[in-house]
Amino acid sequence: MSKGIFASVVSQMSIELSSMEDKDPTIAPSESSSNEQVTANETMETNMPTSIATDAPDIRALNERIQKSSQFVDLLRMELSKVIVGQSGMVDRLLIGLLGNGHVLLEGVPGLAKTLAIKSLSESVDAQFSRIQFTPDLLPADLIGTMIYNQKEEQFSVKKGPIFANFVLADEINRAPAKVQSALLEAMQERQVTIGPESFKLPEPFLVLATQNPVEQEGTYPLPEAQVDRFLLKVVIGYPTKDEEQRIIRANLSSEGLRTPQKVVSTAEIVTARKLIRDIYLDEKIERYIVDLVHATRNPDEYGLGHLTQLINFGASPRASIGLGIASKAHAFLNQRGYVTPEDVRTIALDVLRHRVGLTFEAEAENISAEQLITEIMDHVQVP
Repeated sequence: MSKGIFASVVSQMSIELSSMEDKDPTIAPSESSSNEQVTANETMETNMPTSIATDAPDIRALNERIQKSSQFVDLLRMELSKVIVGQSGMVDRLLIGLLGNGHVLLEGVPGLAKTLAIKSLSESVDAQFSRIQFTPDLLPADLIGTMIYNQKEEQFSVKKGPIFANFVLADEINRAPAKVQSALLEAMQERQVTIGPESFKLPEPFLVLATQNPVEQEGTYPLPEAQVDRFLLKVVIGYPTKDEEQRIIRANLSSEGLRTPQKVVSTAEIVTARKLIRDIYLDEKIERYIVDLVHATRNPDEYGLGHLTQLINFGASPRASIGLGIASKAHAFLNQRGYVTPEDVRTIALDVLRHRVGLTFEAEAENISAEQLITEIMDHVQVP
């Protein structure tokens, strides 16, 4: 437009242009309206909840931290695969117990490498290992230690038992009477042992890995419910496949014998990973899903499962909710993720809940297992 246009014409065109901007969104706003929009955006960002504004970048940064910190997991799996053929589910559950600071109970018939897997895990970590063979004549003092009188010094001294180790293998734990099994309660829950008037802290990390045989009943004692509940996971081990069993034969009959795992992880790395796992993001919807799963074991009728009321004697305790949350975070850590998905919860739920749900006589008479009930509950509870 030429410079000879009168000012009145320019003013009229400015008014028309402003009117077109209001009607046509494709026309760029004027400078004053842009400033107003920036001011409004700044106000919205100021009023935005901190969780919404910061969750995504925090999770992205946490993913990077976990990818760096979880490299030792692949090393552990590699060392365990030198000795354990197959049984990847059992290996992952042992790692979840190790990283989630929870104890693990392995159940299976003899010869499925339960003891070998636990021993191999302890050999892969630079830590103290102690094995206790539970027998009917075992005493609590044989486990935690006792007070011994020193005649020379004329005073009592503390003799610590094999429980003072990072990894404690309680082999065939159901062969000892209840008083010996109960001696583990304080150690498993509070990570300390009381001998006489003194209490002693157990080394960090501390992990009880127990095995039991479900087939043989002669000379065995059922575990007290209070102790069973203190195990984060109860893992039921099945038979290997044909190909896996062929590889097991080949490995055991070779001239070199079974390979020995090398120490590839330090206790400091385990403790650091445990702290990092606590920071993994657990969304409120996932928390609610965990609560619904546990609550459904107590009141199945509230979830349209009224027929299970006659089959469940008692449901899972709040310790199950806590354990399911931390086990899901540990499972996410194994998959190098900084957040928990519903699939993490579903993958580990059976191992967390199977030993915490009591069956009625009707369920036992009909040969209905806790696994069947928990599976039905997971199929009916809505997944977020």
